[in-house]
Amino acid sequence: MLVLSRKKNESIVINNDIVITIVEIRGDKVRLGIEAPKDVPVHRMEVYEAIHGAKVGGATAGDAPPA
Repeated sequence: MLVLSRKKNESIVINNDIVITIVEIRGDKVRLGIEAPKDVPVHRMEVYEAIHGAKVGGATAGDAPPA
């Protein structure tokens, strides 16, 4: 897992076409803005699990799906 530090209004780029921007930091919560092509699904982990019917590889909400 790559771990990065970012401040408000800073971004990271994934695969030249996905941009994740830190929109707000409030206490222990971070709000992210995600720009991705329409054909790339973006879901919170609990929604992803509900769509796919089970937890992926023992992942819990907040964990990323296995690469």
